[in-house]
Amino acid sequence: MRADAQRNAEKLRTAAAELFRERGLQAPLKEIARRAGVSHGTLYNLFGTREALIDSVVTDLAAARLSEAAEQALAHEDAWEGFAYYIETVCELQATDPAISDVVAGRYPDAVRLMAVCERSHVAAARIIGRAQRAGALRPDFSHEDLLFIFGTNALLARAAKGTAPDAWRRGLAFMLDGLRTEAAHPLPVGPLTSQQLHQVMGNLTGAP
Repeated sequence: MRADAQRNAEKLRTAAAELFRERGLQAPLKEIARRAGVSHGTLYNLFGTREALIDSVVTDLAAARLSEAAEQALAHEDAWEGFAYYIETVCELQATDPAISDVVAGRYPDAVRLMAVCERSHVAAARIIGRAQRAGALRPDFSHEDLLFIFGTNALLARAAKGTAPDAWRRGLAFMLDGLRTEAAHPLPVGPLTSQQLHQVMGNLTGAP
């Protein structure tokens, strides 16, 4: 890049990082360009697509935060405490950073680097779930799809209550965690959602395609 193009790209990354934290990854590209002090065309010339901008701005930060949450969870000696820590940490990230919330939802499948982060996060979550189930602490019928559904509904609650009750998600999560303990388990009336069903349900809730 020429020096002026490099400066414009950095301005756009800074503006995008700010707006993504404020509004999530769906923040208008025109507003990002306006905040950066460049034209909408400049944004497209430098990055091409929203997904390319997301990969440039968000992916490394998301990878670091989600990896740290998983590593800390697996470092807990008690498997249940590690499982609860992981869920609480990711839910808190969703409540405090709309961009990370959108990452967890996997809303931009064409952001290739970001999807790789999501896949690594899923693998780590499966380890955390399996560890707690093998320890006999987490009910055995809990699935990875159930975890993603929890994150999806938590994101909706956190977003809706942000201006009036920003910690409301903590109460719902505490009830949910108590119900996931093995000793609290009762037979469930239906099975877990499949991956395809989960994608459709969350798309309906969020209005995503």
